[in-house]
Amino acid sequence: MPLLDRYLYPQMSVQRIVPLVLWPITILMMFHRSVILGVNGDRTDDFRPVYQAALAFLNRQPVYGENLNTVDPHYLYPPSGTLLMSPLAAIDPERSRWLFIAASVVALVVCAYLITRLFGYAANTWVLPTVLFFFFSTETVAHTLIFTNFNSFVLLGMLAFMILMRGRHDWWAGIAIGLTLAVKPVLAPLLLLPLLTRQWRIFVGAIGVPLLLNILAWPISDDPKSFVSNTLPYLMEARDYYNSSIVGNGMYFGVADWLIVLLRIAFTLMAVFSLWFLYRYYRHTDELLWMTTSSGVLLCTTFLVGSLGQGYYSMLLFPLLMTVLLPGSTMRNWPAWLGVYGCFTFDAFYSDRWEHFGRALEYNKVTWGWSLLMIAVFCSLLFRYLDLRKAGVAGRWNEWSAPAAATIPATTPSPDELDTRKAETPAV
Repeated sequence: MPLLDRYLYPQMSVQRIVPLVLWPITILMMFHRSVILGVNGDRTDDFRPVYQAALAFLNRQPVYGENLNTVDPHYLYPPSGTLLMSPLAAIDPERSRWLFIAASVVALVVCAYLITRLFGYAANTWVLPTVLFFFFSTETVAHTLIFTNFNSFVLLGMLAFMILMRGRHDWWAGIAIGLTLAVKPVLAPLLLLPLLTRQWRIFVGAIGVPLLLNILAWPISDDPKSFVSNTLPYLMEARDYYNSSIVGNGMYFGVADWLIVLLRIAFTLMAVFSLWFLYRYYRHTDELLWMTTSSGVLLCTTFLVGSLGQGYYSMLLFPLLMTVLLPGSTMRNWPAWLGVYGCFTFDAFYSDRWEHFGRALEYNKVTWGWSLLMIAVFCSLLFRYLDLRKAGVAGRWNEWSAPAAATIPATTPSPDELDTRKAETPAV
């Protein structure tokens, strides 16, 4: 009978079952999001102004002369970004857009691989297909491809920056984040991390790359001063459309100014405490957890309290979400994942029966998602701090960190160690 069972009930581990299930589904999702939805496009087209600006740049025509009072997508990249984007105009706009979508998909696949390796897992484990499946099920990835935005390359630069910074390859880490800053300054808050670790060489590339590209682009651009006089002031203003930040959302729904200011101050204070606690108690015991959680806090706070926060910026929070695999993660609670649903879901809440209610849910989901995520992280760390105070060790970092270092690994286990652990999982 046992011999018969061997053939009737072949044994297979969970780690093998998960890839078998997710790989075919994920590949078809990637095809759907890129070839079908991406090529179809939508009423919002972030690629068109970029292509037109690149074409104008190559033909020595004004780049920053559009009317910024409309709600259409505008070209907002600095001259350094225009220089990097200019090869897009070498071919016709349709094929250029298709190539950009294809390159974005490749970048996302590389991002999934890098984030898998960053957290210590091999590419042939269940983690990579799970990460890719999650990537392409979210609104942030779907709309990045549909609207044809630059976000996937920002995420790629962010992950490269983290891996290189953690490996102490400071020159290359600076170049990685510097290339993203040359196009979009959304990762600028992450420069606090090398500032805290005193990795000064990172700033050479982070500042030098955008500066060098701007110096190169300035004399060959027709109207670079218009970026400073027209576009830059516009970037500093909060708008009440396509803006999920506290101020943008509040302006749209007519929230009182004092309440908007109060909320922005409250979330800023939450971030300050969270960053302080993470640096004091995790920086020297678990650098990966400190770096990825701190980056999530910095970026999520920027999206909420800044002048502009768009839903597909949530892509940059993927490293924070991945910390759920680490001991000590602030993502191991259900309110955090309720927030993740709000700012990552591809579900639409428009309702024919309850029109105003559905509209309010749809326009608020990203804002409350970011807010709940920040509150969950803050409360997790606050409760830990209160427990430390109750135990009488909150002010004695050395005494607290010694046992923590013994129970929480300072670095992520190697893929070989993880594979050994996985081999101990019983087959089903």
